[in-house]
Amino acid sequence: MRELLRAALVIARRDFTAVVLSRTFILFLLGPLLPILIGFAFGGLGDKISSTDLRPVVGVAMSAADTAALERAHDRLAERMGDQTLPRLRPARASPSPRVQLARPDSEVVAILSGSLLHPVLTGKVEDLDKLQGDISLLSTAALAERTLRFVTIERQEVTTSLGAQAQARLLIGRAAQVVMFFLTILLAGMILSNLVEEKTNKIIEILAAAVPIDAIFLGKLMAMLAMSFVGIAFWGGTAFAIFLALHGGGGALPAPAVGWPMFLLLAVLYFAMAYTLLGSLFLGIGAQAATVREVQTLNMPVTMGQMLIFFFASYAVDHMGSPAEVAACIFPFSSPFAMIARAAQDGAIWPHLVALVWQGAFVALIIRVGVLLFRRHVMQSGGRWWKRLFRPATG
Repeated sequence: MRELLRAALVIARRDFTAVVLSRTFILFLLGPLLPILIGFAFGGLGDKISSTDLRPVVGVAMSAADTAALERAHDRLAERMGDQTLPRLRPARASPSPRVQLARPDSEVVAILSGSLLHPVLTGKVEDLDKLQGDISLLSTAALAERTLRFVTIERQEVTTSLGAQAQARLLIGRAAQVVMFFLTILLAGMILSNLVEEKTNKIIEILAAAVPIDAIFLGKLMAMLAMSFVGIAFWGGTAFAIFLALHGGGGALPAPAVGWPMFLLLAVLYFAMAYTLLGSLFLGIGAQAATVREVQTLNMPVTMGQMLIFFFASYAVDHMGSPAEVAACIFPFSSPFAMIARAAQDGAIWPHLVALVWQGAFVALIIRVGVLLFRRHVMQSGGRWWKRLFRPATG
């Protein structure tokens, strides 16, 4: 057993350094940051677009007193409802008629309000009138009630704790943790396939099989990819934390999960390792059976789709704590890491996580064993063919 672990560590160190010290690994680390940069760019563009005032402009061709009352009512309502909810008002001439003014090429208003506050007349196209009629009626009513309309003062009673808000925040934390764990698992576990296919194509697997036990190759590759995944997670997590501090300045505190942040983060690391090891063992077993990249992609698709269904099952269980569906999601090994990390956000009990980790660890050992057997059978078969080709005796 000691020799097996020693050989597995040799393989793990070889794969880990080959991946982490390569130039492409820098691009791999920077890859997930590109959507963030693009999001910031489009966010700035969206802010610029949203800051551009696209509200319809209504010309007001009323008396000076009615126009002033209408503008005051507009300001008071906009203060409470938001400036973007009401059309803009602009003074307009009383002559020529509104129809003539709207027909001019240089007209900058979509409709013209004339008459008086008691009998307002709105002139414009049918679709514009349908959109503006309710707003103009509200403004005219508020202008007429200017002296009597008073906003009621609300008495505020502040509390430090709201169990409903706390439960909702913890639910959101659990959902966010599930999504992050799922996408990290799918993204990082897929690298095992590409690494294995590359070495099979270059006949490196056969050389390794002649030097160390086949079990050590399987375990070593799994350990190397898991360690590389933690390097990527540490980099992305540190970057995200730095961005959060830069944007919020450390002022806004996130709501704490039920088990507390230190225990929650520790459980997240452990559950990710379990989910990654389960899926990575499957991918290694699949990669061992495939001879070409096309076969790998064909075999990889059902596993990925099945994992997505499992994730949706675990995501559904988040809203039903204690229900049969949530218990089933916690028991089923492939959905258990995702369901349990959501439970950690909502329930402060620690002992269920100890039981779940032991349960998941048992299935990790089982899946690794099955993957090793498949891996060994394929390497032995391909290795036998390789040795026969290498030492084929020459014929006259």
